[in-house]
Order: sequence, then C-alpha cells, then structure tokens
Amino acid sequence: MPKKVIIPTKLNAIARETLESNGAYCVVQDESMQLLHAAREHADAHALIVRSEKVGPEVIDAFPGLKVIIRAGAGYNTIDTEYARSKGIDVMNTPGANSNAVAEEVMALMMAHARHLIPADASCRSGKWEKSLFMGTEITGKTLGILGLGHIGQLLVRRASGFDMKILAFDPIVSADRAKELGVEMVADYRDVFERSDYVSLHIPENDRTRGMIDASVFALMKDGGVLINCARAGVVDEADLRAAKASKSIVYLNDVYPKDEAGDKPVADIAEIMLPHLGASTREANFNAARLAADQLIALDERGVASAIVNRDMPAGLDPAYYELAYALTKFCRVGFSGNAQLKLVETSVYGDLKKFAEWLVVPIVCALDADFSRSLDHKAAEERLASTGVDYSCRDADDHKGYGNSITIDLTVHGADQTLHKASVRGTVTEGNLMISRINDFDRLYVVPGGHIACFIYDDRPGVLAEISAQLATAGINIDDVRNPHSDCGSRSLALLKVNQAVPPSVIESIREKINASVAFHVAL
Repeated sequence: MPKKVIIPTKLNAIARETLESNGAYCVVQDESMQLLHAAREHADAHALIVRSEKVGPEVIDAFPGLKVIIRAGAGYNTIDTEYARSKGIDVMNTPGANSNAVAEEVMALMMAHARHLIPADASCRSGKWEKSLFMGTEITGKTLGILGLGHIGQLLVRRASGFDMKILAFDPIVSADRAKELGVEMVADYRDVFERSDYVSLHIPENDRTRGMIDASVFALMKDGGVLINCARAGVVDEADLRAAKASKSIVYLNDVYPKDEAGDKPVADIAEIMLPHLGASTREANFNAARLAADQLIALDERGVASAIVNRDMPAGLDPAYYELAYALTKFCRVGFSGNAQLKLVETSVYGDLKKFAEWLVVPIVCALDADFSRSLDHKAAEERLASTGVDYSCRDADDHKGYGNSITIDLTVHGADQTLHKASVRGTVTEGNLMISRINDFDRLYVVPGGHIACFIYDDRPGVLAEISAQLATAGINIDDVRNPHSDCGSRSLALLKVNQAVPPSVIESIREKINASVAFHVAL
C-alpha cells in the first residue's frame, strides 16, 4: 500500500510529482489545509512536508502513524524536534536549497539602497522629477564584510566579487586555504568586520551564543554611513542598541527578518531604511529546489536509510553519551585554548578501545565544538561535509591499542599561525567512573583533570616560584583555585600549570600572568 505524504503548504509541484512517480507514495497537497484538520482526514500519514507551518506536540500527536517530518528549507525552529524524536519521528531539512536566493537578495538590498530605487520609484510615480535628490553611490570597490561563510556566505562572496568588492569575513572554522580559494580576507575578530567594512551582511543562526551579539560595541566601530544587512535572524541584532547608535551616527539598516512572520507593526519600522516581508527564500527556483530535495530525501531515507539530513538524530546504540561529551569538551579546550580564532587546517582524531566502532559518530561533537552553528543532532556525514565545505581536512587515524590507553580519544588540531606557519595542539581524554577526564595536553601526560567549569592554563620554562606567582596574581584578582596540576615535560625544561578556578579569569589577568612568567601559552576557557 502506498505511503501517504501530506503537503499542507505552498510548495512546487515537483515534490508531489517526484514522490508519485516513484510509485511508493500517495501525496495529498493543499496549501489551504489546516494541519489539525489534515490529521483528522489523514491520520495514517507517513510523512509531512512543511515550510513555515508550526509543528508542535498537538500536531504531532494528531498524526499517530507519522514517521518523517521534512522542512522544505533550512531553518526548522518551527518544529518541535525533541518531541518528534520522543515519538520516534525523524525530522529533516533541505540545507542549501534557499542559499542562492538569499545571497541574491543581499545584493538586491545593497543595490536598492545605493541607488535609492525604492524612494525614487515612489517619487517618479507621483509625477515628480527629483533626479538630483537621488544621487546614488556605487558598490564597486567598496568593502563587504560577511559574518558566517556557510552556503549563503560563500555564494554571496561569488556574487559580490563580480562587482569588484573587497571582501572580509569572519568564520573561525573556515580554513585559510578555503578563504584564499574564495578570494576572501579572513579576520580573527568579528569586530574587525564592522570596523573596516562599508557593508556588513549577517549569515549566522540565532542561538544562545549569537543572540544580541550585534550590539552597541560593534555599532560604535562601524563607519559613518555604514550599512548593516540582516537576512539571517532578527534576534542576532540588539535593536535597542541599533536605535541608540542611529541617534548619534549614520548607520543604515536593511532588514528581512522579524521575531514572527506575520502581519502587524514591526519593531524595526523606525530604524530600518528598507524592510521586506522575509523574502529571502521566496523565489520560484528556491521553492523548486526545496521541494525536489524534500522528495528526494524522503525516498532516500525510506529506500536506502540515507539519514544525513535528519536534524534530530539519536546517538547510536551502545555509545556511552559521556564519550560524546568528552569529544566535545576535548575539542573545545584545544580550540579555544591553543588556537583561538586562528584558521583551522586539519582535524585529526585517534579513537581507542571499544570506542573504535563509534569513531565516525564522534566527529559530530567535534564539529559542534569547532562550529557553534552546527547542530549536534545531525549525523557524521553532515559533520564531515561541514568540514569539507570550509576547507578543513579531517582524518581519523588507525589507533594502536597496544599503547594501553583503554577507551580514550585524542584530538589534534592544526592551524595556520599569524605568520602562516602551521601549529599543532593535541589533547587526549577518557572517562573514569563516569567522570570526563583530560589525561594529556601536548607533552604533559597523566593529568586527569575534569574538563568542566573554568580552567586557566599556562606553559612556561620550568623554574622555581612560578606557580606561586600565578597563585598570587589570581588571589589579587579575587579568584580562588579549586585544583592544580603542575607537571614537567619529559625533558624537564617546560612546565604546565593547569588550574581549576571558581570564576572566569579576565583577559587582563591572563595577560599580566603571561608577561610576568614569560609564558608561551596562557589562556582561560569555560567548559
């Protein structure tokens, strides 16, 4: 019996045609259909394909036979993915289907503002001839800054390059080689994008890390007359700070995103020079691409078990979640502590003991630690594809279990230094009695420190009195030490001071200690 697929949204007919031509599906498509009404009529539905419709517990419960929900688009925040997983339902999206449409919209917004197309059209239609009033500017030769070089960001680079724009970008996971290939200058601090660019385009998700990050501190750095373009998510911009900044300097805001996609007054109406009703993905081509991908992915999942687009995956049976968290913590410690925002070149892993059979799955938390925009609910293929798209090489080495490391994980990160030479950092860890442990950092072994809370780390030439100096400066700053490891390297010339502390260590204190003890490595990380 054919599997029933419900499409209660305006979606290109290619989805229905593709599924029906497969022969295994019966498709009901009606854009006027209400989801709960559809459930009453089609309780036996196998799959649901939606766009922006909300799919919460009430809707999910109304489809007792549902196995798959597909968001024909990238963002899936309108779907309760956790509840769907609790009911054994896979949720999928179609990443990349809308990317070109959004990239072209950014170019359209820049051009519309630069040449005053919207007010000039209104003026001309009213019978006026205000040619001198609408003297424009050219975007050729201007600097475009991009936050986030994912699918959309990379397509925008190509479009803007055709206008001979200079392009800066911030995305710490994109490799220097990939940036060079794109013709982009990568910056180590996202604030540099705002300070140096004539146009800044946002292509980052909204989450706990990014919410409100575009605030007064970056508005203060923007050029007078600088243009901010938001076709990403409304919440990443602090609108109150933007309003205050516009009162004192000329900042232009071009916007296509809102807290809710609905009619009514918009909170940015007084500060946005151009407002669009979330048109980023609204092209016939994007709708076609999303529809086709949705159908292809459903067929691939049902026929071959291809699950790379599932966004609410369970961990495989038998993998202790503690090792999943260990891979994340080790990678974050290594990345934040030893390489910061330096451009990644290579990620290498070694997985020992019984964990070997889960090696491919452990790449997911590794990529999550490197790229806060990557969802840990995706699978290992999606994680490897994310690294490949940014030009970062990945290798899982053959591990030698004769070393006696038991069930443990080694993470090595290689980055391009400021002088473009390659630098490598290595961390190994394990789980002991249910506790995550860092067992080795570079040449310093047998540490057994829990990777949690606040950690300060210093590497320096071994000599008496250094640990006392570190302790004294932390005490002066009102920071209490909870635990300390202070091993020497095998050759005895170098020492590591690894301190668990009760609060964040301010950068000024880290820098003061670095200078005082002449440390080659000095950092604080919160895990």
